[in-house]
Amino acid sequence: MPTPVQQWMIRARYDMETAEILLSNRRYLYVLFCCQQAMEKALKAQIAKRTGEHPPRLHNLVILAERAGITLDESRMALFRLLNNYYISSRYPEELQRDEANVAEPDAAGALNGSREMLRWLESMLE
Repeated sequence: MPTPVQQWMIRARYDMETAEILLSNRRYLYVLFCCQQAMEKALKAQIAKRTGEHPPRLHNLVILAERAGITLDESRMALFRLLNNYYISSRYPEELQRDEANVAEPDAAGALNGSREMLRWLESMLE
């Protein structure tokens, strides 16, 4: 049975793989959402490792990084701030349509590349 830290990372990798599939299918808003979810889960793995407790039910990546005791450089902070904008708390069609219209392929691809790198970095801290 995987430990809680391992479980969080399994789900983080799953979300990252899903983001890659979504990019190839041009679902750019959901690429960003899945990247946000992957980062959230990887940070919660860090918190679980550091505290031995269940991570808080928060979605703000910057706050989660602080709770995990992780210091972010400006580029990593910028990625987290960007991804925070794509946590989808509402599933109402009119809001999703508005958000989808504002996301282009280069934005999604860039966020995915940054998230892949960030996930590798966060995983390396768990070894």
